[in-house]
Amino acid sequence: MNIYPKRLMLFGVFITALFFTTPLLAMDGNELLRQVDANMQPQSYEMYRKLINIEPDGSKKEFVLYTVKKGQDKMVALFLSPASEKGRATLRLGDNMWLYIPNVGRPIRITSLQSVVGGIFNNSDILRLDYSLEYDAGELVENEDTYQLELNAKSSSIAYDRLNMTIDKKTIQPLTIECYTASGMLIKSLHYSKIKDFGDGLVRPSVLETDSPLHKGYRSVMLFAKVTKKEFADEVFTLNYMSKVDELR
Repeated sequence: MNIYPKRLMLFGVFITALFFTTPLLAMDGNELLRQVDANMQPQSYEMYRKLINIEPDGSKKEFVLYTVKKGQDKMVALFLSPASEKGRATLRLGDNMWLYIPNVGRPIRITSLQSVVGGIFNNSDILRLDYSLEYDAGELVENEDTYQLELNAKSSSIAYDRLNMTIDKKTIQPLTIECYTASGMLIKSLHYSKIKDFGDGLVRPSVLETDSPLHKGYRSVMLFAKVTKKEFADEVFTLNYMSKVDELR
């Protein structure tokens, strides 16, 4: 009996499986990241949150923001309090960001690494877009209860060059995210907690806390009070509309 045809057939099956499996491994990480985005927020929504900056001596400064988002790359946030910040607004369109201050005149450009509230949250954290828009998935490690996913920035304009995201297997939502520079230096860690039912099928963490080895003793906390699906016109996400965001509430 000639066994060579069988060997050739098995070798062909092995090569085919190897050819199709290798790219799929890379695709799995990106698909997982898209699921994380979908589970954390609707594509278009309005949201109320409180940001709290905590200093080493325990003193705090609090901000309340009304935020709306459309699609993957449009977001605007309006300051409701404190009184000194009321009426300020920030707009993000992809990698571009602006700050509007009442009575100043025109919106001014800001960057992702700056912070309009001080503390450890920067503008990229406050005006967070979908992770899958800004990052490509790298190494994916499956543990018993979590996934460990490494993410690499798609461009140099993104605030963090690399992320290490720990994802809960049951909820497919992040537990912690470590943010690194290109050289591997840890900039900050983000910690998600306190799962809450926001209604309409959205069940996600309601607290995001961050700390940084670069700012020892300082912490910043983001509390999500309301996240509701809502559609908005493109006009809302323009420089001319920044002074009128309060009309959406």
